[in-house]
Amino acid sequence: MIESIIMTLIYICILALVVYLILWVLGMIGVPIPDQVVKIIWVIVALIAILIIVKTVLPHAGVKLAVLLPMLV
Repeated sequence: MIESIIMTLIYICILALVVYLILWVLGMIGVPIPDQVVKIIWVIVALIAILIIVKTVLPHAGVKLAVLLPMLV
């Protein structure tokens, strides 16, 4: 389980690095990206990271996502 969590954190770091590099390159070549769009992109990245973490941790905890979601609603 520890190995899968560490790999998940590495994937999340790589995801954040890729998004940052894409935004940086677009800024360097002169493509204007509004601040609000950048914030929305980072929120999407954060939601993807949360989804990846949940999918990694819940099966090891013996909880299925399909069982957990109806309880949250």
